[in-house]
Amino acid sequence: MSNLKSQNYNSNVKSDVRYRAYMFSLDSINLVEEFPSKRIAWIIADQLLRSVTSIGANLIEAKSASSKKDFIKYYEIALKSANESKYWLCLARDAKMTSKEKIKALLAEADEISKIIAASLLKLKGKK
Repeated sequence: MSNLKSQNYNSNVKSDVRYRAYMFSLDSINLVEEFPSKRIAWIIADQLLRSVTSIGANLIEAKSASSKKDFIKYYEIALKSANESKYWLCLARDAKMTSKEKIKALLAEADEISKIIAASLLKLKGKK
């Protein structure tokens, strides 16, 4: 796990959702390296890493969107990926792929990232 904990994201750079998504990806990469060397673990690791890295990738894509509609679409995809990531983390936890404590920390961060993205979407859509 990175030394950064979700409650320690106080500076401007560290509170940026793109930065948090990037660190979340790195922490997830480190987590799956601990998974057992079994076919099912590889499948879960692959799906988890695809969804986790999609969050940050879509947030970055949103920065260069050609319209507000495109910007919102990338944020919606990022939110879906964040929610999917929670599913794969829960599956890895319940299948006992690695330490429950490490997965618990990542689940908490995934939840916070999801909430930040969802709040941004509400604001962008004028619903907040």
